[in-house]
Amino acid sequence: MKYCFLMLVLAAIAVFGTGCERMEAKQKPDTNTETKTSAEPITGDEPLLLLDEEEEFVPPTGLVADNSRCFVCHMSYMTEELTVIHARADISCSHCHGDCDAHIADESWAWGENGTAPDIMYPRPKINSFCMGCHPRDKMDAEQHKPLFADTGEKKYCTDCHGNHRLAKRKCKWK
Repeated sequence: MKYCFLMLVLAAIAVFGTGCERMEAKQKPDTNTETKTSAEPITGDEPLLLLDEEEEFVPPTGLVADNSRCFVCHMSYMTEELTVIHARADISCSHCHGDCDAHIADESWAWGENGTAPDIMYPRPKINSFCMGCHPRDKMDAEQHKPLFADTGEKKYCTDCHGNHRLAKRKCKWK
């Protein structure tokens, strides 16, 4: 059993590393200002969409937060926008959710039981105030974030637009 767990950890680390490299390659600005305006027909060898271009390997630069303890179970967050952007800034899952040692050690969910909750979770009404602790309103693009601060009937939350970090519905009940 411990070898299976070790293999899962190693697989998660390998996948996470690949995801970061791909995200970094996609986020690099295009320095080629030359545009093609040829009237020649497309030969079939040229990419028709940006997604068709071959990705170039770009090694990660700087510090990247180590979220491998979390990715053992939460693999879907390895490539999730909010997680990747924060990891590149060396901000790990534990910065927002605590060390979660009891949550990580509890494998009872694997047997259909309820697991131990992470140290810190945010119900919708508390998401914005927590995010704004690091991302204050005066540093935000006012026009882009207008829905966040509008006094309308439907309240907006940071995670409504930024990534797919908030689960629509919790999949288990905590102990």
